Amino acid sequence: MRIGKITENALKRSVLKQIRTEYKGIESAAVGSDCAFSNDKRAFSAICPVTADISNPGFYAVIKAANSLIAQGIQPDHVTLSILLPADAEEKTLKTIVGDAIEAARICETTYAGGHTEVTEAVNRAIVTATAVGYERTVASKEEGSEAVVGKAGKKADLEHGVSPKPRAGQDLVITKWIALEGTAMLAKEKKSELVTRYPAPFIDGAADFRDFLDVRKEAQVIAQLTEKVTRGQDLDADTATGTGGISVHDLSSGGVYAALWEMAERAGCGLRVDLKSIPVKQETIEICEFFEVNPYQLISGGSLLIACDDGERLVESLEEAGIHAAVIGSLKEGKDRIIVNDDEERFLELPQADEIHKVL
Repeated sequence: MRIGKITENALKRSVLKQIRTEYKGIESAAVGSDCAFSNDKRAFSAICPVTADISNPGFYAVIKAANSLIAQGIQPDHVTLSILLPADAEEKTLKTIVGDAIEAARICETTYAGGHTEVTEAVNRAIVTATAVGYERTVASKEEGSEAVVGKAGKKADLEHGVSPKPRAGQDLVITKWIALEGTAMLAKEKKSELVTRYPAPFIDGAADFRDFLDVRKEAQVIAQLTEKVTRGQDLDADTATGTGGISVHDLSSGGVYAALWEMAERAGCGLRVDLKSIPVKQETIEICEFFEVNPYQLISGGSLLIACDDGERLVESLEEAGIHAAVIGSLKEGKDRIIVNDDEERFLELPQADEIHKVL
């Protein structure tokens, strides 16, 4: 099998097929979903392993697992870690991993609740896996005169997969912040000694600081506020104007923006058309990716959200007002063609590939 995230076909054949056979009629996972949920949809969870050879896996594991819930409108209640250490590991390695995990938990306003640590000859470097768990809250329902189960965003929990509804053809596609922030930060920190042979040290240090962009709570709050207005009937035009009544959110991560686009279209069961030059990317990312000959569009991209909504420009305006950079990059289309446009050139989007980070780290 290939290095990194398993292929979509392998996931369907060897994982999802068995789940659906064993638990008929119970939906708790799907291709393109950021988190799984219990049968009554009140407990949500997300798991994130960090297998790249980096010095702070605890930080990335926790913030990535937490983001998977936050992107869906669920505030993580707590996170736990599974830590596998090689036989020659020193105790200070464990202390660093836990300290970094606590830092990430603090950023995400959740609790680091411990976990399990084991030393084993089965690994040659630390392997860290974080699990984030969150719950739906309840609010008074005017229509029903009783409590209704809702997510953090205030959206009633009657959705097909997780809190975010299923995207559909005709919706705009929006990217928040910039792609490949996570991968750029990793490469800048771990490969600084190589990069400074071409670029100034302050340039590389600035790229390493991209990890400060990984928290997605602010943009999730903007989406939550818009959605709640629609749910409570406070903005009768908002459902049409912003599409927040049918907004779908996907946390970019392994495989980069190309993988996220494929997964969004797969979940919608339709095609897409995206303008490559509309996808926001930092110059630091471009330079570092050129140095290592990796594709920024297939580089791990935590910190960015892919959003499907009815009026992308209106949503971008709301995000920009909150200080969050965002851009409309295309739309979901009827049919099955998934097309990337680059000036006069058009090509079909391929199945998600192994993340480019594994070529370097």
